[in-house]
Amino acid sequence: MVSSIDRSEIAFFDLETTVPTRHGQGFAILEFGSILVCPRKLVELESYETLVRPHDLSLISTLSVRANGITADAVVSAPTFSDIADKVYDILHGRIWAGHNIIRFDCVRLREAFAQINRPPPEPKGTIDSLALLTQRFGRRAGNMKMATLADYFGLGKQSHRSLDDVRMNLEVLKYCATVLFLESSLPDIFTENSWVSPNSTTRTRSNANATGPSISPSSSNSPPNQSASGVGQQAQHDPFDLGPLIDKIENEAMEEEPPTAAVETAAISDTDTIEFLDPDQVSIPSVTISLVPFFRGPQKIQILHRNTQLQIRCNALKIRFGISTKFVDQAGRPRLSFVVDAPPNLCGVLDACDNIAKRFVDSDSNSEWRPVVSRKPGFYNSPTVRLQLPTVAEGDSARWITEIYQKESSSLSVERVMFSRYDVAELEALIRQGSLVDACFLLDPYDYRQSAGIRLVAKKLIVDSN
Repeated sequence: MVSSIDRSEIAFFDLETTVPTRHGQGFAILEFGSILVCPRKLVELESYETLVRPHDLSLISTLSVRANGITADAVVSAPTFSDIADKVYDILHGRIWAGHNIIRFDCVRLREAFAQINRPPPEPKGTIDSLALLTQRFGRRAGNMKMATLADYFGLGKQSHRSLDDVRMNLEVLKYCATVLFLESSLPDIFTENSWVSPNSTTRTRSNANATGPSISPSSSNSPPNQSASGVGQQAQHDPFDLGPLIDKIENEAMEEEPPTAAVETAAISDTDTIEFLDPDQVSIPSVTISLVPFFRGPQKIQILHRNTQLQIRCNALKIRFGISTKFVDQAGRPRLSFVVDAPPNLCGVLDACDNIAKRFVDSDSNSEWRPVVSRKPGFYNSPTVRLQLPTVAEGDSARWITEIYQKESSSLSVERVMFSRYDVAELEALIRQGSLVDACFLLDPYDYRQSAGIRLVAKKLIVDSN
């Protein structure tokens, strides 16, 4: 046993949680697993794992079970988090914490769990987030940076999505990555990134080999940028394994519980002004391809291309089936706006084909449930619909819609830009009404986030027929 006084070990830990199925539900911890690792030899010294019974077993939905295999029956006799809080605190407090995506997820869930039982949470003396580290140092060759993808790259087997197995896999992945990076930094003329193409890597990973990596770069605060330790005026050499600046940058970002769709959509839209919008009949399905693009938050994003240009579509006279929905909100509490339109056959054909191409591109071992972009409700199969998203962007204390919205007067054939006086959903609801017709220009935004994957249709421009 490790002495409780010795806090030099690295505490690798992982949580398995429920998956929220509605806004405001939050997460419940279902399992905690950890290992203490000697920082000098990188060997496991001791381990701890336990299932955790949430206060409400109904939180364990089908989606949660699909994510990690933990059922309500499995935890009904397990201790509550209050029962294990002392043990968790003793393992973590005052040690270096390590894990995959722990800064944005596991650390947040831990603080929430301790707050719910009115106890101060443990505090680390340092944090190693392997998602941040490997995104910067290894992401261009290892695909989407999920633990399952990294393990497959090194031939370490399938990820079990159970806490103790995952932290042990995390340690092994770091060892393999560190070895490769050490060899590359020691003999850069011999060992290059292109020489480390794994026979286990998927098509998605190999495609990523030519992608541009994240733009986050560590910087040293100890020396002037153009002066060496000896005082000679030359470029300082940064420690390739120095995580401090990168971790500081990520820790200073706001913790988000909802998918960062607004940021994703804003980035995608900002570069589309000169890209042509195609009618569905102009889209050649054999010319539709998938590429990976860098995304600074971590994982690479999928992009759908048509003849090597981002695919964007225009459709006229779409009938609005359901008006503005405010069911979901973003991390700032603003409604995530969308509305539903009837989808004509030629549009359905294009979107179904894009669905199939993008779905095949998602890793075969992904636990994400693919949601078809075209909705065909039971009993209404011949009346398909699609949902158009209206992204927003913050402006100080307020916000604005990114989508350009115009109003068309049928009697005069004139089209005028609608200028909203403020961020008022009611004004938008009065314009985008059930039964109205709308000409829509939109882009296709694939996503794979928290056991849910698919394609969003993000509206770039709308022309609403006021009649």
